[in-house]
Amino acid sequence: MASEKILLVDDDSDMLEVLELYLKKQGFHVFTAEDGVKALQAVEKAHPDLILLDVMMPNLDGYEFCQVIRKKTEIPILFLSSRHDDMDKILGLGIGGDDYIPKSTSMSVIAAKVKAHLRRNRILTPVAVKAPAVKKEKSTLEFPGLIIKTDSADVIVNGSKVKLAAKEYQLLCLMARNPQRVYSVDHLFELIWGENSFGDNRTVMVHLSNLRKKIETDPDHPRFIETIRGIGYKFIEIGDS
Repeated sequence: MASEKILLVDDDSDMLEVLELYLKKQGFHVFTAEDGVKALQAVEKAHPDLILLDVMMPNLDGYEFCQVIRKKTEIPILFLSSRHDDMDKILGLGIGGDDYIPKSTSMSVIAAKVKAHLRRNRILTPVAVKAPAVKKEKSTLEFPGLIIKTDSADVIVNGSKVKLAAKEYQLLCLMARNPQRVYSVDHLFELIWGENSFGDNRTVMVHLSNLRKKIETDPDHPRFIETIRGIGYKFIEIGDS
């Protein structure tokens, strides 16, 4: 819905101006900040629906800013960076970013990604994921040592509530609603992020890795999310394997 609010954070004034003009033409309300400290103030004042975030900035860089914001909200955070190293991308996704976009990406593709993330974030429950084979939605998914309450978005592991990022939660709900179904990485990206992966599978893999660390007793030997080598992933109901 094009009336949503976007916060752009970048110390490159030219990049900031171009992005602001383009997204405004798309119908978004756009706010800007030149560094992480000013961006924190903008979040408190504007309450954006999505943040497009540069990595290298003065005062407070993008990674530090993301870590602070993730303690307050689960709105989509899209890193926008001139750095293309895989480790930078893994770090950005690992600390709570939802996507990592090279600055060389065209404005039309950036806008498409913004719209896709906003569309996925509008509905907080996994009903937003239009997965086949779901005949009846349950408000509580319960497995030995794992409870997912979809009406309140609470996830309880061994009696303790754990905090999941929005995409981690959506991945978990999708797969838990369809146990034993094998999903390719590309299919998961399409269902959760709402677009084609264009061969970039790291985003899904990093989110699944983070999810395992939060719900598995031993992430190296997972009970719930199994890797099917060469194919993808599936959710295992305890007792099935």
